[in-house]
Amino acid sequence: MRLNQYIAHHTKYSRREADKLIIEGRVNIQRSKATLQSVLLENQNVYIDGKKITPQENYTCIVYHKPKGEIVSKRDERGRRVIYDTLESKFRHFVSVGRLDFASEGVLILTDNKVIAKTLMESALPRTYILKLSGALTSEVIEAMQNGLKCDDARAGGHEKSKIIAMEFAPFESYEVIKSDKKYTKLKVSITEGKNRELRRFFAHFHCEVLDLKRVSYGFVHLNALPCGKSRFFTKDEYKALRDFMKKTSSLSD
Repeated sequence: MRLNQYIAHHTKYSRREADKLIIEGRVNIQRSKATLQSVLLENQNVYIDGKKITPQENYTCIVYHKPKGEIVSKRDERGRRVIYDTLESKFRHFVSVGRLDFASEGVLILTDNKVIAKTLMESALPRTYILKLSGALTSEVIEAMQNGLKCDDARAGGHEKSKIIAMEFAPFESYEVIKSDKKYTKLKVSITEGKNRELRRFFAHFHCEVLDLKRVSYGFVHLNALPCGKSRFFTKDEYKALRDFMKKTSSLSD
């Protein structure tokens, strides 16, 4: 693993901040000189300002079935309910893997490990949703789901205060039409990105309003029968899948 990556994984510093520490000579490696190109050997200790970095091996992850009407934030300037009003106080310091907007519900992963949160959020793990749309599904929408879409004006479907204008949508990983008639369409879709209100913006481009949005899985984590407004710890299988995922991600970055 590269030195800056190791520092970012096990401390509060980002990779860019780690690079600055290395340049300033504040980082030392056991039996080696610390440089921007340094790659750590197995069991090699790293020190910042003379203090040994202790690898963060222990962490906790939970799954929360976020209900509609809650903000994924520590607090809301408009006084609306936030997820931490519902979650137990012992999870107050946990960070969320991405967000679900105020009107959406479903799987929300939270963890006390920022590296895990960032890695999962930036990954291409499939996010699967059940959607209810206004109107019938057109061939134009299907083509865009299959081939992707570049939208110069993607403000429709976004938050009124969002500064995002243009957006490019990757092809959907998969989609399944559950029901479609003149009044509404019900879809199950999987995407591999987590852009700001991505699905609402995508369908708004075709003048389809997302009437209901529920995330039912995030990669290897599934909602299953978890009641709305309730949380649970990762299962043994989910922790194993997470460890395998993090190990694979780390090897790809070396």
